[in-house]
Amino acid sequence: MIRIGNASGFYGDRASAWREMLEDGPLDVLTGDYLAELTMLILARDRLTDPALGYARTFLRQMEQCLGLAADRGVRIVTNAGGLNPAGLAAALHSLAARLGLPTTIGYVEGDALDQRGPSVLAANAYLGAFGIASCLTAGAGVVVTGRVTDASLVVGPAIAHFGWTRDDLDALAGATVAGHVLECGAQATGGNFSFFTELPDGGRRPGFPIAEVHADGSAVITKHPGTGGAVTVETVTAQLVYEIGAPAYPGPDVVTHLDTVRLTQEAPDRVHVSGTLGTPPPPTLKVGVAGLDGYRNAMTFVLTGLDLDAKASLVRAQLEDAVGKDGLAFTLTRTETGALLHAAIHDKDPKRAGRAFSSAAVELALASYPGCTLTTPPGDATPHTVFTSDTTPQSPHWAIHPDGSRVEVSPPARTAPLVTEPAARPTHEPLGRPRGPVGTRSGDKGLDANVGVWARDEEDYRSLAGWLTCERFVELLPEAAGHDVERFEMPNVRAVNFVIKGVLARRDWLDPQGKALGERLRARIREAP
Repeated sequence: MIRIGNASGFYGDRASAWREMLEDGPLDVLTGDYLAELTMLILARDRLTDPALGYARTFLRQMEQCLGLAADRGVRIVTNAGGLNPAGLAAALHSLAARLGLPTTIGYVEGDALDQRGPSVLAANAYLGAFGIASCLTAGAGVVVTGRVTDASLVVGPAIAHFGWTRDDLDALAGATVAGHVLECGAQATGGNFSFFTELPDGGRRPGFPIAEVHADGSAVITKHPGTGGAVTVETVTAQLVYEIGAPAYPGPDVVTHLDTVRLTQEAPDRVHVSGTLGTPPPPTLKVGVAGLDGYRNAMTFVLTGLDLDAKASLVRAQLEDAVGKDGLAFTLTRTETGALLHAAIHDKDPKRAGRAFSSAAVELALASYPGCTLTTPPGDATPHTVFTSDTTPQSPHWAIHPDGSRVEVSPPARTAPLVTEPAARPTHEPLGRPRGPVGTRSGDKGLDANVGVWARDEEDYRSLAGWLTCERFVELLPEAAGHDVERFEMPNVRAVNFVIKGVLARRDWLDPQGKALGERLRARIREAP
């Protein structure tokens, strides 16, 4: 068994988590995921100002305290904090280790960066697999840095190195992929962002970070250090399992993981056994993440109180449209207990129009608009609007740079198979009405698509959920999905139904640009439905 922890789910996660995970209990490997799709855009913009950047600088600051601590405790570190410049982060770590007097051995993986695919493209990176990480660990690396790999690869790579799996061990690779998918977003597996957070022992105040005890067959136990907050239950793991997925056939560079074969069992308090996962050969192509520029944007928010809220909002809208023109303007009116907030946003290819021309026009209304006119911020410049899209590229070699400096080719899988995506499922259960009890949800982004996973708390409610929540009813309950193709997939093994809303995140006027709140909105509307 190998015990693998997580200390970061995104760029900006809890700064103290690395030290806490190292001090609070035993581990073999500690991983950190920094590369949400949004992060690649942030790093691409960093690299525009300084070509030496492009990696997660907060990781270096965290290693100031933790590089020696990890070595003292025999814990290896694996992270994708290398972002767009893994060689640069590896060099910075070498300098840090030398300054601290530590004999740290460092390897890194490269080969994900592709030629840019257009004048507005900032970066294009293939999602690599886990065998490059495994190669560096087998060569003795105490720290492994990657660029763009699949998030789950941070867990799969150490398991490959520990157990000696080959590319033919598809079920084991799939099982470890599930463990990696559960761990990749940190505290989301232990009660963070959990629909039933009020039921957690600490009310969800400070969930601990997750650990996977991975076994030779790819099965795993998800747990956390004793005494840390939150909880590990079948439902907290289910919530993360349905996060940012599409069809149950979950494609990766090393294996297609069939999420509808996963079995979750509560083995003991804060210990969930994950087993039964089946894997099939990976597709012949890799996913490519493309970070690009898409003009400039800005926003100002007006506070509306008292009477005639709609008329006040209409006045501001007309005044701003007269001042800067209608093109690219969008308005969102959000009711509050004391009135409303009017969020005025602009998107334009001209940074001057989207910048001070817009924000100053908003401020100039302070004495010339609705009674009680108030804004929440002073005028500001526009910021570049970046967009993340996906593409594919054929599987091809990449490279593991070992601690001794040797550059080792990592060959692509010899056996691949075209990805067969199951057709969107019609309900397989009779319509029995909406579930009687509350359901759980979790939603997120996949490029310009959003997914909403919905799970029931018992079998009876799952039968109701699966028969009642059709694509048509989903759109009725969540009008934000109207006008978009919606795919539906059933996962009876975890009592869940997953929906994918195609292209919905291309909208520029949303206050929820990554779709993180879609699930909770749907959950409330399910409860209110007749």
